[in-house]
Amino acid sequence: MEEISFETNKEPDILLPPKTQSKALRWMKENLFSGWFNALLTIVSALVTGYILFHSIQFIFTEDWSVIAVNFRLLMIGQFPVEEVWRIWTAFGLLTVLLGLSWGLWKGSMAHVAVSILAIMVVMLVMPFIQMNTRLILGGNIVLLFLTFFIGTKLPKLKVPVLLVWLLFIPVTIFILNGFGVFEPVSSNIWGGFLLTMLIASVSIIVSFPIGLLLALGRRSTLPVVKYFCVIYIEFIRGIPLITVLFIGQLMIPLFLGNGIEISNVMRAMIGMTLFSAAYLAENIRGGLQSIPKGQYEAAQSLGLSKAHMMTFVILPQALKAVIPACVGQFISIFKDTSLVAIVGLTDLLGMGQKLVANPEFLGKQMEVFLFIGFIYFIFCFLMAHVSRRLEVKLGVGER
Repeated sequence: MEEISFETNKEPDILLPPKTQSKALRWMKENLFSGWFNALLTIVSALVTGYILFHSIQFIFTEDWSVIAVNFRLLMIGQFPVEEVWRIWTAFGLLTVLLGLSWGLWKGSMAHVAVSILAIMVVMLVMPFIQMNTRLILGGNIVLLFLTFFIGTKLPKLKVPVLLVWLLFIPVTIFILNGFGVFEPVSSNIWGGFLLTMLIASVSIIVSFPIGLLLALGRRSTLPVVKYFCVIYIEFIRGIPLITVLFIGQLMIPLFLGNGIEISNVMRAMIGMTLFSAAYLAENIRGGLQSIPKGQYEAAQSLGLSKAHMMTFVILPQALKAVIPACVGQFISIFKDTSLVAIVGLTDLLGMGQKLVANPEFLGKQMEVFLFIGFIYFIFCFLMAHVSRRLEVKLGVGER
């Protein structure tokens, strides 16, 4: 029989590795050019965005920004006496020390805050219209920030003292700026610009949080007097505009205090904004308390915890963690709403800008002034939002 041969002269096929595509190209193909309609929409959006960016950059680099250079001090500190500016630098130096130590002790979110403030100081340092003595002070604060950072990394025992100094920072700052008889008095009625904006926002945010927390707990109380007082307060404050609260604060607070006690317009604005913000924070925190499953309460009670211990160690930590985005959103609103104090005669950052554009010497410079002010608001609002997101990731908000 004829022998069958299975041998062949055909060379075996060579298997090539599959063509790989970069993640960026794959993402663009799936999300931007997945079809003819998406491709057309992407091209049109790119053209519109490019047109806006081109003219925005052209405006930034071609316009005359001398109105900012000439009035930079007014925008930052208002009519604060020049010979007393050392008080502001002292408070800023204390802030730098606290930021540096906190950066070294806790890292994490505090590192982002410290680096952001460091970037702002570096930008101010290279601005052409900044005076030489201001440059030297800014340079010293940059060195101080790094120095305290290294101290914080080497001395972890400083955590408790640093926390205590943080709690006292705002009262100490207000004491330094006002004097209160120890230094030459500087009335808060002449505080203005970005300094006033930061002080009102900081006091309102810090003080309104514990008040809002107590209101939220009081609204869930079983005591009718406490419960209905909190309900009436929250619903009344949330039912009227902030401008009305500010006007009431300016007019009614002196009547309640009588003739013997005088409170400045700045303090009245702080009280009004604090009380207004506390009502909204109370509702945010109440939503967090209601989101806690009933099993958490039962588990805490089964361990023999009292109501105070159960709320402090079991319920509140979970509730506050759940409402971080809502609370930070309220803090951002407080910071932006400080611009409304211009209506009651205070000259904050926006109020100072309005006075500048009303000056005949700077007519037609509205766009430059308001863009600069808007950029400052954006930086600090974005910083708060960024820290909030970092805190959510660290605490595992939304994860199971």
